[in-house]
Amino acid sequence: MSAPPPRPSSPSPLPSASPPPRPSSASPSPWRSPLRGPRLTALLGIVLLAGITLLFVTGLLSYAAYNPDLAGGVNDKTPDKGLLGFYLFSWPTGPTWLYRLTQGLHVTVGIALVPVLLAKLWSVIPKLFTLPPARSPGHALERLSLLLLVGGALFEFVTGILNVQLEYVFPGSFYPLHFYGAWVFMGAFAVHVVLRLPRTVRALRERTDPDAAADDTGLVAARPDRPTMTRRGALGLVGAGSLLLFTTTAGQSLGGWWRRTALLAPHGGREPDSGPNGFQINKTAAAVGIRTRETGEDWRLTVEGGGRRVRIGRAELLALPQHTAALPIACVEGWSTGDQQWSGVRLRDLAALVGLGDRPPGVLVESLQLHGAFRRAALRDNQVRDPRSLLALRVGGAELSPDHGYPARIIVPAAPGVLQTKWVARLTFGEW
Repeated sequence: MSAPPPRPSSPSPLPSASPPPRPSSASPSPWRSPLRGPRLTALLGIVLLAGITLLFVTGLLSYAAYNPDLAGGVNDKTPDKGLLGFYLFSWPTGPTWLYRLTQGLHVTVGIALVPVLLAKLWSVIPKLFTLPPARSPGHALERLSLLLLVGGALFEFVTGILNVQLEYVFPGSFYPLHFYGAWVFMGAFAVHVVLRLPRTVRALRERTDPDAAADDTGLVAARPDRPTMTRRGALGLVGAGSLLLFTTTAGQSLGGWWRRTALLAPHGGREPDSGPNGFQINKTAAAVGIRTRETGEDWRLTVEGGGRRVRIGRAELLALPQHTAALPIACVEGWSTGDQQWSGVRLRDLAALVGLGDRPPGVLVESLQLHGAFRRAALRDNQVRDPRSLLALRVGGAELSPDHGYPARIIVPAAPGVLQTKWVARLTFGEW
């Protein structure tokens, strides 16, 4: 029996042109939202450009109202400001609702912009975590300006909201922190606007965002996830959040029935009391240590100026010509009252008691309150001379309550609430 023929050997495999691809060990980018893109970022940026500009202007006005170019620096909580106070001017006394409007806008718009700011940071987060952090000296400077921009925005918004809620958990005084922080932030913001405005305008003109291959901004995801909403839906969600914050904050500045909607404001909801003294306050007499014996029958007001001094009791003040003024109170936290009917003695008439009646100068007002940033406050000459500026003894036809400043308080048109000193003990006209 013959052996079977040998089986032909299998042909050798042809050599491949390249080795098979290996799975990549690099992790996919965590920024895979299909919503990110130059157009969305540009839309949010334009809203912030308008809103932050308004906040900066109204913030500067608030600072001017606190410190209307006064000598002596009594009201100045930023004595080292240097050139940053170049714009200070004599704060006007009319219209009477001026500070109520500017500070109401500052606080209400600032809170309403929070969803827009967070959405903008979310839209550019891939740029914040690009690696390497600096590819060149120029790129390093750009990254530094971005750090100042983002850090400054978060710092200003957080400290502002904490101040509105009367929560002073940050180190130091709110006034210098917020003031200097605003200038640092706005410097970085201005540089960012100059550098990015042409690209923003171009993104707004284009109807659609480029694909990842053509994107030069680094915002479009290379491998996007499946969308769960449209960009219009995302913008609508941000707008709804801003509208909700606006409606739950604005009522504290509008007053009246709208105060019931101010759920997020520190002085929202119902009025603190009823009757003529039934309007909001920041601090009670007990909270600042005002004792009944200090405001009783032995209380005397000291009036000084022109080398003369007069001490006068409340009954004697009531015997002087009384005048009435309808004025609101507006505070830095954004809340304000409606017009209250105040009655008392004109400040210019008190200046006349010490021989300064023709053209009375400014006045330093000191409170019985022993502690607090504004237990001493100065008013300019134009504020003293306004016939509506009073040492108020009554409100709404009734005596002031202890919490509203009994036995006497200052009321001046268009001035911030902290300058409407309560529990007045001394008035010094002229140099101090």
